[in-house]
Amino acid sequence: MKQPINIRLDVDLLETLDGYAKELSKSRTELIQKSIEFYFDKLDEMIADKRIDEIKSGKASIVPLSEVFAKAEL
Repeated sequence: MKQPINIRLDVDLLETLDGYAKELSKSRTELIQKSIEFYFDKLDEMIADKRIDEIKSGKASIVPLSEVFAKAEL
């Protein structure tokens, strides 16, 4: 189910969005949704890199899968 939202964009950004929408025969909604999905993928990468850095620096540790299963009694 899709949920409507309201956003405010700078005029220049909106004009750019409209230009892409027209060129690609897509709606604003389609382009905004794809843009957010793409950015979330990038955020996932950033979070993964952060977690790797935390492990390398000793701020976080890895728990072996066997230990997780043992604690969960699986």
